[in-house]
Amino acid sequence: MKPRHKRFALIIGGVAVLAVAAGLVLYALNSNIVFFYTPTQVAQQEAPKGRNFRIGGLVETGSVQRDGTQVTFRVTDNVRQIPVAFTGSLPDLFREGKGVVAQGSLGANGIFTATEVLAKHDENYMPPEAAEALRQAGHPVDAKGAGSGAAKGAGTGAANGAGGAVQP
Repeated sequence: MKPRHKRFALIIGGVAVLAVAAGLVLYALNSNIVFFYTPTQVAQQEAPKGRNFRIGGLVETGSVQRDGTQVTFRVTDNVRQIPVAFTGSLPDLFREGKGVVAQGSLGANGIFTATEVLAKHDENYMPPEAAEALRQAGHPVDAKGAGSGAAKGAGTGAANGAGGAVQP
């Protein structure tokens, strides 16, 4: 084999290895991506079926029901409401009428089964996506707080300081 052919074969082999590595990285990222949807988008069936996603909005006043560690409530964007079921400890900042983001999946019965519930950070915080959805629904939202921080909801209510990005 000529040196020219050897170099060409090495270049083709290197490109193939890079393509396989890039494909594996994209596959791994795709399985970990969790998208955010509003209750209106979920009701319009824009959310993925059989896959985890996040739903955000306000906890509807009067909708929280507790039975031990089992909690049910409704998340609303003031247009539509989605019932949510969660088992575990809620963040300390979880309240009716306040912003919330729940991660989980939508069951065939229309109930969103949450595996994690995230609450607002302070009096002004709301995830940017939820704030925008509420603005579009005609609900007044204080713009200065949107995107100022995030709270992790493992019952601690501690801020993770992600600058508005809710980290899993």
